Amino acid sequence: MDPFHSSEATAKLRQPRPYPAVSLLMPTHRRAPDNAQDPVRLRNLLARARDLLHADPAVTRERRADVLDQLEQAVREVDPGRAREGLVIYAAPGEHHAWSVARAVPERVVLSDTFLTRNLVAARAAARPFWVLAVAADRVSLWDGEGEQVTEHTGDGFPLARSLEDPDAERKERIGDLPSTFRDEAARRFLRQAHEAARVVLAWSPRPLYVAGGAAALSVLEELGPPGKDTTAVRQEGLAAGPAPRVWRAVEPLRAERAAADRAAAVAELDAARGRREFAGGLDEVAHAVWDGRIRLLVVEEHFRAVVRDYLDHLEPAEPTDLDAREDLVDELVEQTLETGAEVRFVPDGTLSDTSRIACVLRY
Repeated sequence: MDPFHSSEATAKLRQPRPYPAVSLLMPTHRRAPDNAQDPVRLRNLLARARDLLHADPAVTRERRADVLDQLEQAVREVDPGRAREGLVIYAAPGEHHAWSVARAVPERVVLSDTFLTRNLVAARAAARPFWVLAVAADRVSLWDGEGEQVTEHTGDGFPLARSLEDPDAERKERIGDLPSTFRDEAARRFLRQAHEAARVVLAWSPRPLYVAGGAAALSVLEELGPPGKDTTAVRQEGLAAGPAPRVWRAVEPLRAERAAADRAAAVAELDAARGRREFAGGLDEVAHAVWDGRIRLLVVEEHFRAVVRDYLDHLEPAEPTDLDAREDLVDELVEQTLETGAEVRFVPDGTLSDTSRIACVLRY
């Protein structure tokens, strides 16, 4: 399935497509027995998309065949063994994309001239993506982390590898001039290349970076300076070749500490905003603040979803079957907040019980 790393990727997905651009969203399940229903549900959604395409007089036969083929290709790329809480598929003439996301999404099939990105963006924000740079003497790998999993990033120069064989090593050993693994110039040059490659990735996809390796390697990298402004050292060797579960286990305690600190900081910022009268709480107040572009920080409980409809100048609860229901308003607010450059933090359920599960700090 596709990687999804940056706001630039979001912007590209949001650009207009030749009609029809199909967005297919579906809640999924990680484990048996619930995941047995997912293939059936996906086939039903594909059938619904096929019916919509056939019934739309604006879709030519050629374009319909193209988009249906793209949908089928996207479905073939979905790995049932890596299912999480939601599946997001996009298909348009000449392209397709698919993601398994760690946040529930509503079941929807939408034909438009743009993709429906709000659920994907909110899921990525909730998953707190991160990078892991794993360093060894002969290999440096970069791991793309999201939620409870990491996958190796192959691209942008990664992984870097070199041979440790030195044709002159025997002579150097005889005269006592054999350098340490990370102190000879070739090793330092290798780490400089890895440092620069990581810096380039972080420039287009800024997120927390964990640098894992032995004390000697970390010391050299420390001399070069952090590749990004949010870098944490992890003194553990043997991760450059994975496997992925071992990489994830190495950084998870540090991520848990960070999540707890972020949660405490978010609650403190909300409390301080109350005193300055820069606070809004509850879905109705927060939604209007988002739409007015007044938010500096949005705080949302991790599993908060709300089905509402517009009624006069406020929102009221609705059923998903209501024709004018907004089934994914929370994700819409998250995406729009991020678009304005404001910050979004997700906190555990129950943290914001006094503000109906959502609150914000206002710019003014």
